[in-house]
Amino acid sequence: MWPYHLVMVEPRQLLRRDERRAQILETAAAAFSREGYAATSVEEVAQEAGITKLIVYRHFESKAELYTAILDQVGVRLAEEWNALPDPEHARGAALQTLLTVARELPDGFRLLFVHAAREQEFANFATEVRALQIGLADHILGDLIEEGPFRQWVVKMTIDYLIAAVLEWIDLGDREDDPWWVEKANVGLRAAVTAWVLPGTDWLPTRG
Repeated sequence: MWPYHLVMVEPRQLLRRDERRAQILETAAAAFSREGYAATSVEEVAQEAGITKLIVYRHFESKAELYTAILDQVGVRLAEEWNALPDPEHARGAALQTLLTVARELPDGFRLLFVHAAREQEFANFATEVRALQIGLADHILGDLIEEGPFRQWVVKMTIDYLIAAVLEWIDLGDREDDPWWVEKANVGLRAAVTAWVLPGTDWLPTRG
C-alpha cells in the first residue's frame, strides 16, 4: 500500500497583472464590505482570492492602499460614465443610470464608497470629498431652478441622498433585467419630489417620448 495519502491541490490560475489586480480588488471589496476595514486582514483577502499574501503585496503595499484603490476604482468609473454622456453639464435624469451602471459593475466597492468609507477614520476624508463633488454637481444642475439659500442646499442634499439610497436598495432587491424599467420609475419619483420642492408646474427632468 502507498505509504502516505495523496492530496489533490487545485492549481492556482495564472492571470495577467491587470486581471490579478482586478481580482484582488473585487475580493477585498467584498471582504471589507462584509466585515469592515479593521476586522479584515490582508491574509483573509488573499485566502478568499485563492492566492498568497505575498501576491497581494506585489500589487498593494498595505491594507490601506488596497482599500483606497477600491474607492478610487469606483470614483474613476463614475467619472468615466458621467463624462461619456452627450451633455454631462446639463444631464438631468442621467444620474440614476450612471450610478446604477457602476453599482452593478462594482457592487461591493460602490457600497464601500457610499456607506462604509465615511465611518472609517482613515477614509472619511475621501468620502467627504466625493460627497462635496456630488453636491457641487447637483447644485450646478439645479442652479437655474431655485434661488441660493438654505432651502436650495437642502434640496441638493436630499436629491443626492435619494439617488444613492435608491441605487443601493435596488441592487440588493431588483433584477438586473428590470433595470431600465426601474430607472424610469425612480426618475419619475425624483422628478415629482424636486418639482414639488422647487416650483409647482416645473418639470426639471426630460420625459421620454
